[in-house]
Amino acid sequence: MKAFVFPMALVLGMIVGCKAHDQAASQTDATAATSGPFSSQELQQFAALEPIDAHAHAFQNDPAFYALFKKLNLHMVNILVINDEGPDYKHLKTKIDNGWKFVEGSQGSAVFCTTFNPYKWSEHGYAADTNRQLDRDFARGAVAVKIWKNVGMEIKDAKGNYLLPDDPVFEPIYKDIAAHNKTLIAHLAEPDSAWKPMDPASPDYSYYQDHPLWYMNGKPNAASKQQILVARDHVLELNPKLRVVGAHLGSMEADFNQLGQHLDKYPNFAVDMAARMPYVMMQPHADAIAFITRYQDKLLYATDNEFGSEEKGPVAASGWEGTYARDWRFLATNDTVEYGGRKFQGLALPASILRKLYHDNAVKWIPGVVSAAH
Repeated sequence: MKAFVFPMALVLGMIVGCKAHDQAASQTDATAATSGPFSSQELQQFAALEPIDAHAHAFQNDPAFYALFKKLNLHMVNILVINDEGPDYKHLKTKIDNGWKFVEGSQGSAVFCTTFNPYKWSEHGYAADTNRQLDRDFARGAVAVKIWKNVGMEIKDAKGNYLLPDDPVFEPIYKDIAAHNKTLIAHLAEPDSAWKPMDPASPDYSYYQDHPLWYMNGKPNAASKQQILVARDHVLELNPKLRVVGAHLGSMEADFNQLGQHLDKYPNFAVDMAARMPYVMMQPHADAIAFITRYQDKLLYATDNEFGSEEKGPVAASGWEGTYARDWRFLATNDTVEYGGRKFQGLALPASILRKLYHDNAVKWIPGVVSAAH
């Protein structure tokens, strides 16, 4: 699920680049970075926004997590994926059942984003069977559907061509999602470095060493990143009534100009910030504020936090709070925060924008994200 990396161009730019960012950094380098869980005052401000994490993953019940939700006044979208990485991941029913158990245990703090099995795409009646499964999940309360990067980067047809998200086999599924007024959360493609030669100096080198399935450089007939994103854009064009939230800044995290052009072009397209906050941090300070201000109606706060079956609840919950606190300080204050060994000055965004990022945009783009009971 998680695969945020630092493109070398941005890292080098962070070191030698923009004067505005260097000036901000020089003002904060001597200042100790604020870290750790929320202070009482920070917690009060954060909780007052009724914050929503629009992209996270949790698949076991644990009182520590439900206590965390109550403490932070937090809601989350619990997103399901199906893949080959792990013994249970490809068993869709098991994943759905575990995801629902967490949602139901949260007593309204979490909602469910279901998914469908793209590995069965060539079977007879695939779209109809998929829609029946999705409709059952919608009837149970699912608010969204996830399509994942295995479409475009793993699954192939009989000729060895990679299956793309605009393949006609998926079109009836998109139509059904739109007809039910649900949202498609689309993690399609990866950071640029997945297609570049392996470079030990690259900050994402270890990720693709550990996850070679998603390293596309040199793979026969591999779809380019551009091909995958063009196919996603084709889905947007073919389905103007389908709300699409591009996960991880729409996989355009290394090019904010490109991202802005897409947000301008497609009225049915927004993006979440899950696991891509470092890319925002690495922008020149004034540019980051300007970008968020311009697209304040199309950015959803999210983390890509995970809580799996092997983790201890209290430890994982503490880690989640640390992420929320760090991101809050960067977005809401002018404190110095640290990430990847570097310090960044907070953006101190106005309250009206923070409310949109943390709450209003999720409510708009993922209807039902806050249950009627809350």
